[in-house]
Amino acid sequence: MIQSAFQPTRSIAYGRQHITPEDVQAVTDTLYSDYLTQGPKVAEFEEKFAAYVGAKYAVAVANGTAALHLCALALGVQPGQRVITTPITFSASANCVRYCGGEVHFVDIDPATALIDLEAVRRLLEIHPVGHFQGLIPVDFAGLPVNLEAARKLCDEFGLWMIEDSCHAPGGFFTDSLGQEQRCGNGQFADLAIFSFHPVKHIATGEGGMITTNSPALYEHLLRLRTHGITKDPAQLERPSDGGWYMEMQELGFNYRMPDMLCALGISQLRHAETGLARRRELAARYDTAFAEMLTVRPLTGAPGHAYHLYVIQVEDRKGLYDFLREKQIFAQVHYIPVHIMPYYQQLGWRSGDFPLAEAYYAHCLSIPLFPSLTDEEQQYVIDCIREFVQG
Repeated sequence: MIQSAFQPTRSIAYGRQHITPEDVQAVTDTLYSDYLTQGPKVAEFEEKFAAYVGAKYAVAVANGTAALHLCALALGVQPGQRVITTPITFSASANCVRYCGGEVHFVDIDPATALIDLEAVRRLLEIHPVGHFQGLIPVDFAGLPVNLEAARKLCDEFGLWMIEDSCHAPGGFFTDSLGQEQRCGNGQFADLAIFSFHPVKHIATGEGGMITTNSPALYEHLLRLRTHGITKDPAQLERPSDGGWYMEMQELGFNYRMPDMLCALGISQLRHAETGLARRRELAARYDTAFAEMLTVRPLTGAPGHAYHLYVIQVEDRKGLYDFLREKQIFAQVHYIPVHIMPYYQQLGWRSGDFPLAEAYYAHCLSIPLFPSLTDEEQQYVIDCIREFVQG
């Protein structure tokens, strides 16, 4: 039995934020500024994030779930409307439809990637009349981008809008049919895309999210919905202004704003986003090499544009490995329990067995440590512990 001589000096989680002194200074500077919220750092973060992903517009919001909710509202999801998504995602990808009273319909996954199976989406669409479904929410799971060019063709053929859930994939890309790299969230194919800045994500602000789009109409609508449905823009007012204080609530919106303090942190984090992404890909390549020698450990399929938010393996005894790693101070995680077997969605009629590929994936998946500040020695320790378990 092989045991590692290295002993970690800290617990090793599946993900961890990487905060630099420059990040801390950026927040401190904002704390001493005139604005803690609704100030200039919000617009600056939006502009720089839009440039990073290649989109025309970006709207900073409170978190990724708020981003999804606002997208569903901006696209006009109504009670009874039907939207398709994957069962292998965080529940917010589906919940945003339910917030608006819509119906969620799941489609099974490609077992090699755990992404939604677009051919299965087509089969579902083909057995219903055009107009039966209104939207599609594909998820760039673990950092691997969905082929949005293919998804867009489906949406155009069957009259669907599309929200790209790219919380796992800032900086990721897929290659289109012309050989061009298409960055996640660039707005070339999806009507709207969303991102999360939770601490384990590529860009960490504690809480926070972003919506990107190339549609000026959706952009303006999102700005209102983010702030109670209120506008001060003279060009959008429905009545003559009473003075400089005048504003109008034109629809029912929410307080989903992101404060300047967190936007300042996001701006600073963006400066080393590419460095962090490169480190994630380097670590993933080392895992690929190690697990190629362990036939009972099966990583998900990768790709050049993979952003590697997660590194997911599949093993026969997932619970055994999970518990073994915890004994070694390695805190792996499971992504995700299929949404359709959550009690809430089972109350809506979904059942275990509805999506066998997603359920088989869930039975064996485990996300192991992957984050930019993971050291080579710590990663080797993770590999050695997994090898010890599968050989033992």
